[in-house]
Amino acid sequence: MTAVDATGARALGSPVRGGLRLAVYLLWTLLLVPVQALAVAVRSPLRFRIPRFYHRVCAAILGIGVVVRGERATDGPVLFVSNHSSYLDITVLGSVIPGSFVAKSEVAGWPFFGALAKLQQTVFVERKARSGVEKQRDELGARLDAGDSLILFPEGTSSDGNRTLPFKTALFAVAARRIGERPLTVQPVSIAPTRLDGIPMGIAFRPCYAWYGDMDLAPHLWTVFTLGRMTVEVEFHPPVTIDGFSSRKALADHCQRAVARGVERAVSGKPPPTVVP
Repeated sequence: MTAVDATGARALGSPVRGGLRLAVYLLWTLLLVPVQALAVAVRSPLRFRIPRFYHRVCAAILGIGVVVRGERATDGPVLFVSNHSSYLDITVLGSVIPGSFVAKSEVAGWPFFGALAKLQQTVFVERKARSGVEKQRDELGARLDAGDSLILFPEGTSSDGNRTLPFKTALFAVAARRIGERPLTVQPVSIAPTRLDGIPMGIAFRPCYAWYGDMDLAPHLWTVFTLGRMTVEVEFHPPVTIDGFSSRKALADHCQRAVARGVERAVSGKPPPTVVP
């Protein structure tokens, strides 16, 4: 089943609402593109603030309510590692994290969205080229050295939103980098759509958010524009560094388990654990 084939999704959707949202989204994007392009060209500090503002408004336009749990690490550049189920993750995470995304190289060539990714200073990597791992590590390291926080999706692809796939470890090599005298901070982040118009989304309607497999982009995006209000939960887990682990694989496994537990809690409606000071 896909979101566009689900009769329930069609019943909930409103073409009028979809048309209005699409028009406002395009207008908002066209207004912000030249501003961000100028900020990037002159290397203004605003080039990192404008995308977050842009994504916050986009989330509101799309009817996405973002619920944040936990505390985002703010001390120095951070490598955020998250699960990935949809292009909407960019809007959700971009609205709460001031940073640039790490994306597969194919995204750079996508019409419209590729241009937006470049304006947000996305780092494009060739995930299938094992021979280029060192070069990609150095590219990521240079951005971190410059003080930029990065958002990485280590699954390497999008999932159905109900589970977390194993994390690929290659790009975790950058976690060995030291920023000044300190190891790089790595923070696991869970993201999960949980409600549609206040009703638990469940497996049946989670494909209205998740975009994966052979789903066509345009029909799925139109479904998103037409639907009611979605709630998406973002949970920031305790940050870690490579110094606490025997290898990058051990670090990746820890992050995957933390993220998977957060996703499981969100989709099952369980509350996050109480943190004792």
